[in-house]
Amino acid sequence: MVDKLTFLNQYRKNVKLIPQEELVNLEIDTIPTYWIDVLKEKDQTKKLKQVVELWKSISGDELRNTISYLSENLRDVELIIDNGNFAILYSVKVEDGIDYFEGGIPTKNINHPDLNKNWGKIPSSIRNFYENLHNGFYYFPSRAMGLVALENVTYFDNDEWGIIEDLEEPLGINLSSTFGFFNSGMGGYIAIDFNNCENDNATLWFVDDQPQYNVNFWDMVDEWIVIGFE
Repeated sequence: MVDKLTFLNQYRKNVKLIPQEELVNLEIDTIPTYWIDVLKEKDQTKKLKQVVELWKSISGDELRNTISYLSENLRDVELIIDNGNFAILYSVKVEDGIDYFEGGIPTKNINHPDLNKNWGKIPSSIRNFYENLHNGFYYFPSRAMGLVALENVTYFDNDEWGIIEDLEEPLGINLSSTFGFFNSGMGGYIAIDFNNCENDNATLWFVDDQPQYNVNFWDMVDEWIVIGFE
């Protein structure tokens, strides 16, 4: 635990691991009971299986490859707290050791003014993930290479996109109705224009390259999360 916490504190000095024995004394309305039940499970094999089953029950059709990777390589899930905010820490086996990923506590409170007023226009599969599984799931050190927390979703109309001047074709999205839910941390986004999102239609957007329109949101997210694992 010390080695893990030392690593985490390199990136966030106030983050703490909540020991499993302290979970029985937690009275926190913001954490769903099904997550508390998983975290309390003392049999590690059962606990990890329950996590995978939870992913399957909520986003099994959308994140098949991610779930498959977790089913084989997930080594632990723990509750953490950072400046009063709880989250789930995933320890995932990768080629050169263990990497840590964070899953925010699922929420229906959209702490993002532009997104909040348009939340009902976002595809139900995305809302289901955030409201019932995680408020974002991303690489712990960078808080990127994953679905970002709702408060960190990029509202395209608030940013200056220099690439627009270099587009080879007319802009295919409306900036005022587009939100980037996935951030690669290296200038890549998977974005939803809620005026053109039927069947989870999305845009693969880059700050320094041509965008790709009419991609499936979950196909791209699933692929990029696994790339982040590997």
